[in-house]
Amino acid sequence: MPIKIFVTGGTFDKEYNELTGKLFFKDTHLAEMLTLGRSRIDIHIETLMMIDSLEMTDADREIIAHHCIKTPEEKIVITHGTDTMAETAKYLAHKISKKTIVITGAMVPYKFGSSDGLFNLGSALAFVQTLPAGVFISMNGRYFTWDNVRKNRSIGEFEEENKKIM
Repeated sequence: MPIKIFVTGGTFDKEYNELTGKLFFKDTHLAEMLTLGRSRIDIHIETLMMIDSLEMTDADREIIAHHCIKTPEEKIVITHGTDTMAETAKYLAHKISKKTIVITGAMVPYKFGSSDGLFNLGSALAFVQTLPAGVFISMNGRYFTWDNVRKNRSIGEFEEENKKIM
């Protein structure tokens, strides 16, 4: 079965305006990234919105949830800004239980050349094919359950919110 990728914006798809020094959205880079990564997976890409996740509202999350529910694909990757992806994961987990949803993003825009986006996208595609139904976040080569993840802003990485002591 094919994998659905929903694009919502975030740093993943930002570009740099050399004249103003500001980041902006133009188009998603997903097709280019999949070609560069030599992906051979059957993927359907749909852009839902192109916004910074700090501007994302529950109305936007409802749009994402609606599309996740109505799409026939059971394996879904969502590209998303890193600042509020944990909130979106929680929102989706309370609405959807029978599909595998992996949310991913990037700390550095893909167009900068030194982005973690390509690696995170590849990891998310691997995880969505192997994880059970549920909502997950994939960053830095790891996956996290929706209810045990946070962005550590001081080191710029995602980590378990409640680390298990062995």
